[in-house]
Amino acid sequence: QVQLVESGGGLVQAGDSLRLSCAASGLTFSNYAMVWFRQAPGKERDFVAAISRSGGRTVYADSVKDRFTISRDNARNTVYLQMNSLKPEDAAVYYCAASIILRTNRDDMNYWGRGTLVTVSS
Repeated sequence: QVQLVESGGGLVQAGDSLRLSCAASGLTFSNYAMVWFRQAPGKERDFVAAISRSGGRTVYADSVKDRFTISRDNARNTVYLQMNSLKPEDAAVYYCAASIILRTNRDDMNYWGRGTLVTVSS
């Protein structure tokens, strides 16, 4: 059974940093690209960042470029999202997802985690 478990969310102030983790089990982690999405209340689930199977390629949404960094540790079956200079508009539930091929469309994901909440106060 595939499980993706996010952690690291919480309440921070604008300008602070936070690191999210997503631990994967039940799949061959290195065979999957990993992707972070986020969903704010009343809005659609949007792409945030993606990383290729080897970690050699990364893709970011324009809204987080230069502030967020996605990385992975295939030995630990974990993907990370380092979020710096957080803004109130970054507040959302953050989800990690696994995709056989590096994609940014939520409809192309093979597996999803349940999410972790990030709240940013101004």
